Amino acid sequence: MAIYTLNPLHDSRWNDFIDRHPRASIFHTPGWLRALHHTYGYEPVAYTTSAPGEPLRNGIPFCRIRSWLTGDRIVSLPFTDHCEPLIDGLEEGKEIVDSLQRTLGGEKLKYVELRPLHASPLTEASMQRNTSFCFHELDLGAPLDEIFRRFQKDSIQRKIRRAEREAVQYEEGRSEALLKQFYALFVLTRRRHRAPPQPIDWFRNLVTCLGDRLKIRVASNAGRPIASMITLRHAGTMVYKYGASDASAHNLGAMPFLFWKAIQEIRFRPHGLRQRGADYLQGSLGLAAQRADVLAAAEPERAQS
Repeated sequence: MAIYTLNPLHDSRWNDFIDRHPRASIFHTPGWLRALHHTYGYEPVAYTTSAPGEPLRNGIPFCRIRSWLTGDRIVSLPFTDHCEPLIDGLEEGKEIVDSLQRTLGGEKLKYVELRPLHASPLTEASMQRNTSFCFHELDLGAPLDEIFRRFQKDSIQRKIRRAEREAVQYEEGRSEALLKQFYALFVLTRRRHRAPPQPIDWFRNLVTCLGDRLKIRVASNAGRPIASMITLRHAGTMVYKYGASDASAHNLGAMPFLFWKAIQEIRFRPHGLRQRGADYLQGSLGLAAQRADVLAAAEPERAQS
């Protein structure tokens, strides 16, 4: 079985493939890949068994990463919560992994990493579980009042009502002003967690490249931004990607208030709201949780050494 590569930013087949594939996400889209390229210089490449000129039947997107700190590698994909390999069978998955392992040796890369959301045939194709993460999903098929009743009463329901009583203001959009409000809170939050923030250009590029698939949501009190989040949308699914807040105003319930606004917006679309990590969301918002594995494969000779 032959393996081919394509540039998903230049090959129109990729966008057509993503639009029709039921397991594709916002992280597969050319917009997300373009933002990675513009911000970090990552060159995307997709591996497939479909020959040039044929409609794509499968594909896995990757970016090559050069780093003295974490090692040179191929990742599907950087800064994503998950990126499902869009393949259907073990044979094609094994052929693609074998091709990737040959690429590792030829380009002196350390390993290849994938972040599937569900159990993948790649676990049987020379890929090993490297680490795991917790993924949360909220099914929005129920009426809004029932969804609200499922929320934990003290940590979510009462905080939403508190935000409403305090007349917390809500704004949404993609303007530079909202982006700056989000980013100021994001820097504050990352400092609180003792982690460096991503550059503001990353978020600017996301706004530009994703367009109306991205929304910045800001909650303010007395004209002062106190919480913000960025949500991404693809097909019928909304992803909570980034969140930030001013800890001194947590008692006003602004973050649960923003979640409730997002849930109300997506309620009339199929599927639901998704988020990776943050275990407290499972019990508080009533999200279903599942563990997903990050898979890695090294060059065969290196793996055996």
